[in-house]
Amino acid sequence: MKTFTTTGVCTPENNYMVDISERVEKMKVMVDEGKYFTINRSRQYGKTTTLTALAKRLKEIYVVLSVDFQGLDYGSFSSGGTFSQAFAQMLIDEFEFNYLEIPQTYIDALDSICKKESEKVRMSDLFRVFKRWCKTSENPVVLIIDEVDSAANNQVFLDFLAQLRDGYTARTTKRAATFQAVILAGVTDIKNLKRRICPEDSHKFNSPWNIASDFNIDMSLSAQGIAGMLDEYENDHHTGMNTQQIAREIYDYTSGYPFLVSRICQIIDTEFPTEWSIFGVSEAVKYILLEKNTLFDSLMGKVYPTRRKAPTFRYGDIRRNNFSEISRNR
Repeated sequence: MKTFTTTGVCTPENNYMVDISERVEKMKVMVDEGKYFTINRSRQYGKTTTLTALAKRLKEIYVVLSVDFQGLDYGSFSSGGTFSQAFAQMLIDEFEFNYLEIPQTYIDALDSICKKESEKVRMSDLFRVFKRWCKTSENPVVLIIDEVDSAANNQVFLDFLAQLRDGYTARTTKRAATFQAVILAGVTDIKNLKRRICPEDSHKFNSPWNIASDFNIDMSLSAQGIAGMLDEYENDHHTGMNTQQIAREIYDYTSGYPFLVSRICQIIDTEFPTEWSIFGVSEAVKYILLEKNTLFDSLMGKVYPTRRKAPTFRYGDIRRNNFSEISRNR
């Protein structure tokens, strides 16, 4: 039986979720056009779920290298050599455990990088493997990296972006082999990251990701999309709800923020299963405002930076009747 989820990746096989196929198709068009772009959205905004769906769609045509920088520890960014070895190992792990198809020639090349002393490894060694792979591959290669915030503002990561940029430029000017597209996802917009052109020059800066195309695809959930998800739930549970009305109410509270949409539905399903109504949505909203969750903790961290101590706050201190009045007077 499918469920609503607010943790991890949502999949249509296991979870009730809004149909994002139209969004995925728009992103595929950008990949087909050879665009390099960044998806930067707030936490729990459906980035990983979207990337997972996109990778599945692209695999019909492309070789997709999809990795997550959360798998890299701090030491992986201590030098270009250690980073290259860590990146190579991630790809080998994808080959061994997640069925990523990599020709044995390039598995051996990546393994050779991992076995060297890190001081003798250069980032160009890793990119030489990429270039040869892209040149000989029957299908174009697409690189997707999630959680790039783990490396933002790190000089080694900026060098990595510069290498990607140089490959993109060479593709245009020299018709060199490189990735068909590169997609980077995170909270931070890395197009704003800067690198000094010369260490001794504190005034001249350039962006290592100035080749990125604008990403203007709306990733919020529409009221109609929410209604479609509720229709599927209704077909399974026969609650008698007015899916269009409930969807509009949920959208009015959340503006389509994916985590909040899913959390409201999850709470009604588990806590008030007979209240698929305007009242049930209101109760779920009060429940969310009273609970401690990762999204609110993240937002509080932005409001109160680490250098200032946030005020002590217990979610349970908020009285439920206050929110009943808010709901009535929205």
